[in-house]
Amino acid sequence: MTLFLPENSAATLAAIHRAARARLAAAGIDDAALDARLLVEHFSDTSRTDAIVDPDRGIGANAVAAIDNALERRIAGEPVHRILGFREFYGLRLSLSADTLEPRPDTETLVDALLPFVKAIAAREGTCRILDLGTGTGAIALALLSAEPRAEATAADISEGALATARSNASALGFSGRFTAVRSDWFEEISGRYHVIASNPPYIESCEIETLQKEVRAFDPLRALDGGTDGLEAYRVIARQSADHLEPDGIVAVEIGSKQKADVTRLFEQAGFAGFQALADLGGNDRVLVFTRPQKG
Repeated sequence: MTLFLPENSAATLAAIHRAARARLAAAGIDDAALDARLLVEHFSDTSRTDAIVDPDRGIGANAVAAIDNALERRIAGEPVHRILGFREFYGLRLSLSADTLEPRPDTETLVDALLPFVKAIAAREGTCRILDLGTGTGAIALALLSAEPRAEATAADISEGALATARSNASALGFSGRFTAVRSDWFEEISGRYHVIASNPPYIESCEIETLQKEVRAFDPLRALDGGTDGLEAYRVIARQSADHLEPDGIVAVEIGSKQKADVTRLFEQAGFAGFQALADLGGNDRVLVFTRPQKG
């Protein structure tokens, strides 16, 4: 008998769903029902439709054991998408690794902000060159490539593990021909000019790392979280060096922490940029800033 199925309970799909939900709820897991469904479906190779039309389907012992192990990992604090090994982002299935930040829905706001500009540049010039700094899984660059087939992207990251994951995601999605991964400490190994420079950099203050949820603190790479003493270290580099790699009519867009709008805007304005657009995330928090350089007369 598994750790989560009641004694003398048949390993049917319906019974496993009920027991998994109960196990996570008893452990105090937020969104226990959703996490249980995702884990059961993935490790039993079933769907929501299967649970409705074939609830008495028998599930094999190997699948039950895999679900049992997944539930234990979730109860221990591992995020559900880390256990699954992938996460959906902008309609794309992206593989995760220990070297990558888990892409989250709020970052889709950055893609939404950039997409009209990317499409307009591609329509006018036949392509749009994108630089994604600190690419991680490749989420931002790949989402833009998926929405604009004429765009091409350079994805930079200091982590070789992250770049391997990003390359794998690009290949799986069929974008390898328009996606170049470069190991670079921000702009250090970057050459050429781009129409769009985008980044979701680390922006958590160093002293706040220990206050983050365990799911974030223990499983997202520290390098992708820690923005230095004031959380602004990466923005200083991006603001200072972007102009050397930006087309005259290009834009820079960054994700920010919910209380960083004024500070990040100040850094870019001091570097000669003009604020172009500010967007809030799904929760109404400041999340994305877009800047453009003033046109020289």
